Amino acid sequence: MAEIINGKELAKKIRRELKKEVAELKENGINPKLAVIMVGDDSGSQVYVKNKSKACEKVGIEFEEYLYDSNLTEKELLDIIQKLNNDNSIHGILLQSPVPKHIDINKAFRTISPEKDVDGFNPINVGNLSIGEDAFISCTPYGIIKMLEEYDIETEGKNAVILGRSNIVGKPMIQCMLNKNSTVTVCHSRTNNIDKILKNADIVIAAIGKPRFVKKEMIKDGAVVIDVGINRLEDGTICGDVDFEKVSEKASYITPVPGGVGPMTIAMLLSNLVKAAKIKNQVKAVH
Repeated sequence: MAEIINGKELAKKIRRELKKEVAELKENGINPKLAVIMVGDDSGSQVYVKNKSKACEKVGIEFEEYLYDSNLTEKELLDIIQKLNNDNSIHGILLQSPVPKHIDINKAFRTISPEKDVDGFNPINVGNLSIGEDAFISCTPYGIIKMLEEYDIETEGKNAVILGRSNIVGKPMIQCMLNKNSTVTVCHSRTNNIDKILKNADIVIAAIGKPRFVKKEMIKDGAVVIDVGINRLEDGTICGDVDFEKVSEKASYITPVPGGVGPMTIAMLLSNLVKAAKIKNQVKAVH
């Protein structure tokens, strides 16, 4: 049976460490602050924003919400972002997705200052990650890397297969695994012979958005399985992209859903925010 990678507990540990760092920053007159912008009334987004607010509160990070209805124009949104870019009290800006269809979210991400881009979506941070420079890393891939490190899971020379190529998870995950010296294969909706490719994987990272897509017979004995998926079934229950019960019998390590990658995503957002506050106040923040 696989060992469970407990993202919930690891996230708690990270928050405890961050709480100490935030307290130290405050002693030096630095108050880390996150601004979250939400456009529209997507119910999933409301839950995420509430969770982020609670997490900030736990570690002492100030949190400001900027909530707008779906009639907000693209120009108005970009103006709001620029105003926050110029506000010295704000260390990180997060634009909650999805946004209404009339807004180009990539244009909005490009507008967020790279120094305040705690979600890691500005092309400058994406580019820096790809060439191995210091960057704000997209929070979910960053959280996955932290999990692999915490559990001493070997990545060097291992075959890592990533299911999904989204800008939020799949693409930055490719770069993170390359930076960890893995041999990386990416599968997506147009990939042929996914089963055959998965069979060769030492590490499987599933972010494909299909409930219980990864089956026991698809993976090899002892594979490490990271499940990024969050799928709500008709009966209201939540499951991942991996058939957890069955795959657990064959994998060496596995993340549960919920309680795996999800809590780590928020923990790494807080970590990025504290990093942003330190960079901005580099002289005072050295300790």
